Amino acid sequence: MAIAQIFSAQTNLLDASIVTIEVDLSKGLHSFSIVGLAGKAVDEAKDRVSSAIKNTGFTSPKNKNQKVVVSLAPADIKKEGPVFDLGIAIGYLCASGDIQADMKKTVCIGELSLDGSIRKVKGVIPMIIEARKQGFTHCIISKENSIEASVIPDITIYPAETLREVIAHIHTNTHGEKWPGIMHAEIPPLETRPLETRQPHTDIDMQDIAGQEVAKRALEIAAAGGHNIIMYGPPGTGKTMLAKACKGLLPELSFNDMLEVTSIHSLHNGGGDLVTMAPFRAPHHTASYVSVIGGGSNPRPGEVTLAHKGVLFLDEMPEFSTQVLETLREPLEERKVRISRAKGSVVYPAQFMLVGAMNPCPCGYYGVKGKECICSPIHIQKYKRKLSGPIADRIDMWVEVSTIEHSQLTKKGTGESTHIIKSRVEKARNIQKQRYTHTNILLNSELSSKQIIEMIHLSPEAKSILETSAKKFDISARAYHRIIKTAQTIADLAESESIKSEHILEALQYRPKAYQVI
Repeated sequence: MAIAQIFSAQTNLLDASIVTIEVDLSKGLHSFSIVGLAGKAVDEAKDRVSSAIKNTGFTSPKNKNQKVVVSLAPADIKKEGPVFDLGIAIGYLCASGDIQADMKKTVCIGELSLDGSIRKVKGVIPMIIEARKQGFTHCIISKENSIEASVIPDITIYPAETLREVIAHIHTNTHGEKWPGIMHAEIPPLETRPLETRQPHTDIDMQDIAGQEVAKRALEIAAAGGHNIIMYGPPGTGKTMLAKACKGLLPELSFNDMLEVTSIHSLHNGGGDLVTMAPFRAPHHTASYVSVIGGGSNPRPGEVTLAHKGVLFLDEMPEFSTQVLETLREPLEERKVRISRAKGSVVYPAQFMLVGAMNPCPCGYYGVKGKECICSPIHIQKYKRKLSGPIADRIDMWVEVSTIEHSQLTKKGTGESTHIIKSRVEKARNIQKQRYTHTNILLNSELSSKQIIEMIHLSPEAKSILETSAKKFDISARAYHRIIKTAQTIADLAESESIKSEHILEALQYRPKAYQVI
């Protein structure tokens, strides 16, 4: 009888690929088959499509003596999910002669319900971006996906609620006129909406936190350079408040980062509004390593990936399982996480700033003046050893958060506000952006050992102090480089062209604490 060709797309992790849907009809006993490495959800599309076509007003494929073959190309790539439903339905109607349409430059993305409604799908942003890259000019999606899709420029997007709307929009004869019997109903194209500058969702201002000036300064440095930081001290000293206030110091994401982060969250929860602010993830200490790192039979991103371009906050860090903490080694070093399963391996981005909080012991009062520690030496050692040497070495900054005087708690905040500190952070990040213009890095924390040698300049005094300290404290090579990177961020905050002795000294004061704790 006839053959029709429709284009759709699917996500492959955070990437996407165009899938060609070919529908062939031939005479014979009724059958409906889908080929091309179709998964279970894709194979079930024949029932969803048949019912949607019937309830839209056309004859169901099941009521015709036809052999229906749907091919999804390329055939060597596994197809998953219901994203092809809309394309298969349009392809069948075109092949059967029920409608006629020019779909050469159009991509159809959407799941069909039995009544013909179009449901949203996960990962629509990377699919539309890939369609644009491949030269497609139009894209038909579910209206439920329109909010996140509305920020993508240079491609015409049509948000539809039902299969009937799509048919009325695309159905034409060879002369370009709408066929009789189908009412003309153009779908208004989605207007590209401007990005809105939003404030971080936090009610905590740095100015509202009494005392803890050293910790505030450390968080400013960490935010400016993307450094990993751990705050330790007794309960009730404000470690959690400081961490939550820290997210207000991070600058707004760039447009490309917004799309990347939104794509990640779309894969995780099915989409929503565009993510404009740096993510802040705070998993509970009972979280499994799969939820933190990612995984599953069909690997999904975990908390380290959901925190991409933002902050991963681990409160009560030693209370996390050893397995979770040790699996953080790779993402902290490589800025990505590799998940291997029987079906294969996947790589997710994990470029986050780790903020940890911990007590000096299980009860929290070891070494605290006026408080009695009830922990045995064995319990204290076991608690501290939860953070192994390799993990401790990957932490740039260690900050002690001490108990403050009660009289300070009732005083009005006199320190700098989050807005003022954020402005310095943004200025320091712009300096880094200009310095690393011709590289693939943006922040000092991303520098490799080779790049440190090539791009970072230490004054003779600073170099001498660093080498002396490295010998005295027996600092590892990784910690040595992290001190330099931290010092460079301090120099950027001071708008200094080189690392001076005072910058190295300030960076060093965050290192000995680690050895005292661990």
